[in-house]
Amino acid sequence: MEDLFGFREWHPVLQALGATGFTWFMTALGAALVFAAKDLNRKVLDGMLGFAAGVMIAASYWSLLAPAIEMSEGGTLPAWFPAATGFLVGASFLWCVDKVMPHLHLGFPKSESEGIKTTWHRTSLLILAITIHNIPEGLAVGVAFGSLGVDTAMTLGSAVALAIGIGLQNLPEGVAVAMPLRREKVSRLKCFWYGQLSAVVEPVAGVLGAVLVSLSRPLLPYAFGFAAGAMIFVVVEEVVPESQRAGDTDLATMGAIFGFTVMMILDVALG
Repeated sequence: MEDLFGFREWHPVLQALGATGFTWFMTALGAALVFAAKDLNRKVLDGMLGFAAGVMIAASYWSLLAPAIEMSEGGTLPAWFPAATGFLVGASFLWCVDKVMPHLHLGFPKSESEGIKTTWHRTSLLILAITIHNIPEGLAVGVAFGSLGVDTAMTLGSAVALAIGIGLQNLPEGVAVAMPLRREKVSRLKCFWYGQLSAVVEPVAGVLGAVLVSLSRPLLPYAFGFAAGAMIFVVVEEVVPESQRAGDTDLATMGAIFGFTVMMILDVALG
């Protein structure tokens, strides 16, 4: 990705847009599987969700928290303070969104929908759940690319590794939206449309994050911590419980271990 279409020479904000465009494409690719398969085995879905959780956990540390701590060294505050503060604020922000925004986690009955009570259809609630999930992912990619040229703690390779990792775990997310909707008797075309639509928020969040951090160097470690906190909240509150709800605990756990390993290798190899 670094040299594709002269990507290295792009402005960081455009790089963020291109990278989150890639993560959106991977979600759309996963959703497109609804045209090729009638259904997805629950064990496969749980393994894929576990993989997504592992990638997000690894990305939160290797691509966000570690660089945030590194760029804070030598400052007036303890090196851990900006990352820890941003982490707590990011998790708290997603907690507030989770309490307010109507949504329904995959595999849950409508009676267990969260947020403000509404008469919205189950389909809309399922899509909103994944959309909330995708906000911190787009933000994470955006702040990574926006920091390029502002601080040396983040390299283009590390930012690209983060985008690839998020893209890889977006593939099962696209599947996780489209296939359950198909079981709800939604047409294949609509399943695909809703699946890819859930990730449209990623380029928006990515560009916003890139613009904010490129304008303010002191904001960087807090923004990195914020994105990490938001992602970890999503993993613990949503992805892990969904992956283990059907009882495939060992499969989901090993999927998470594999996902963590893949993201760690990507960050070290490319960064």
